[in-house]
Amino acid sequence: MKVQPVYLLIFLFFFLSQHSFAQRPVLTDEEQVAEMVTKEVDEMYHSEEFLKKKNKKFAEVKGTMVVDIGVVQNGKVSSFFKVDSEIKNIDFINFMSDYILSHKFKFKLQKQQRYKVRYSITF
Repeated sequence: MKVQPVYLLIFLFFFLSQHSFAQRPVLTDEEQVAEMVTKEVDEMYHSEEFLKKKNKKFAEVKGTMVVDIGVVQNGKVSSFFKVDSEIKNIDFINFMSDYILSHKFKFKLQKQQRYKVRYSITF
């Protein structure tokens, strides 16, 4: 059976695109993980989508928060813990927690690895 070149090209395109674009890098170094978490969380909390939601319900909230963010193997946020905060509005802290807990990072960790990253943000 002879395979038409067009079908072969289509197969190769889909095969290569799934492997090259669908794969997230696996980070092994703790400093790399901390850097990527900080970068992505900064982007998330400064995104237009987040600021719109925050300003709709919590426009008056100002101050600095220090939190610990736990990350597990598949790049999901496993925990959000408020370490220190000038912000006392518990509804806002819960909003922040829910928002970050639904995030999935653009990287993965090695099997059975977990990291906790301390993150500080000022609103």
